[in-house]
Amino acid sequence: MENASVFVVIAIGIASLFGLWVIFYFIPVGLWFTALLSGVKISLLQLVLMRWRKVPPQVIVRNMIAATKAGLKVNRDEMEAHYLAGGNVGSVISALISADKANIELDFKTATAIDLAGRDVLEAVQMSVNPKVIDTPPVTAVAKDGIQLISKARVTVRANIKQLVGGAGEETVLARVGEGVVSSIGSADSHKSVLENPDSISRVVLGKGLDSGTAFEILSIDIADIDIGKNIGAALQMDQANADKNIAQAKAEERRAMAVATEQEMKAKAQEARANVIQAEAEVPLAIADAFRSGNLGIMDYYKFKNIQADTNMRDSIAQPTTTPKGGSKDTKK
Repeated sequence: MENASVFVVIAIGIASLFGLWVIFYFIPVGLWFTALLSGVKISLLQLVLMRWRKVPPQVIVRNMIAATKAGLKVNRDEMEAHYLAGGNVGSVISALISADKANIELDFKTATAIDLAGRDVLEAVQMSVNPKVIDTPPVTAVAKDGIQLISKARVTVRANIKQLVGGAGEETVLARVGEGVVSSIGSADSHKSVLENPDSISRVVLGKGLDSGTAFEILSIDIADIDIGKNIGAALQMDQANADKNIAQAKAEERRAMAVATEQEMKAKAQEARANVIQAEAEVPLAIADAFRSGNLGIMDYYKFKNIQADTNMRDSIAQPTTTPKGGSKDTKK
């Protein structure tokens, strides 16, 4: 019996502790008292209803206390709605307090819109107070004289609170600055003028209003470094000269091939002409024989013809030049 009584007492104690925990969990009296001492008017019923709405009362009350102490007026319902929408209530309240201390115009609606857009609203306010320096990647451009220049720039930007929602980010700013640097160097007559006055690039780029439509305001663009790259103009001229040489060689090869073809054609025609001559000479004996048969040519006429032919051959052999062998004398027949 005594053991049973002890067990009952322990069970009642545990149940009492659990009941007290449930009561203080759903009715955060300590949090309500802290808010009351901090000048934040909120009822216990609202704290209990926050539990039922799946909103942690600590988050809302603590941020309301921080805003009240900073002299800001915030609406509890708007804070709960922002939390339920997936926003960061603490970041929004901290951003509002920082903006108020820095005399930056920022209301709760704008801050929550920036936060829900995926941007860090507190970082944006801090960037408005303390500008950020962005280093651009190396930008390669070619001046009019064909010399390549590789430049690096440092862009000092400040967050533009009014354009954080829907405004372009750092990538757009870097792309526009790179485009401006390329355009400025490309319009220079000589790379020497760019090296002598690098600030001319900054003036040209700043004058183009590159920060329009972005979430930042460009304060300055400073050229940190400029290096000389390749002689692009000379390389292009060499490539063009090689291309012209190849074209000329191709045309010369074409002409040579045409000449060879013409030569072969003329040789073929010469062979054809020799064949025709040989064919005509082969018909001479036949014509002589036919003249004998028809009586148009006598034997004496034939002898005269042979004598004339022999005399012609002799004259041809005499007319031909004779060659003297090396190291010897010309042989003559006696």
